[in-house]
Amino acid sequence: MNKKDRHLIRIASIAFAFCAVILGAFGAHFLREILVARESTSIWETGVRYQMWHALALLFISVLQEKQNLSKTAGRCFIIGTIIFSGSIYLLALGAPRWLGPFTPIGGLLLIIGWFSLLISTFKNYSE
Repeated sequence: MNKKDRHLIRIASIAFAFCAVILGAFGAHFLREILVARESTSIWETGVRYQMWHALALLFISVLQEKQNLSKTAGRCFIIGTIIFSGSIYLLALGAPRWLGPFTPIGGLLLIIGWFSLLISTFKNYSE
């Protein structure tokens, strides 16, 4: 496994998956009163869910990258998109200014681009 693949695994497991579990528990136990009062519990859970799914996607890419030439763009889009998407959702759920709202769809668009670039890379790899 090369250095870049290990880097993706570290980001996926530590930065995304590990933190998603902690943020999920933190939201469920320590922020519960704040989130319920703001009616933001489901918003918080959405951020955690997308963060965890994209942690798994990064792990998937890092494992297959060695055998297949998968798109590096997908991994980059997943990382940046998750930070923007889930990060803005967490901040909004905690009462951040509403002007942060437009950042959420930008993160979502990056996640979509990541999945699309992953799809395109499979056609390039298997067309032979």
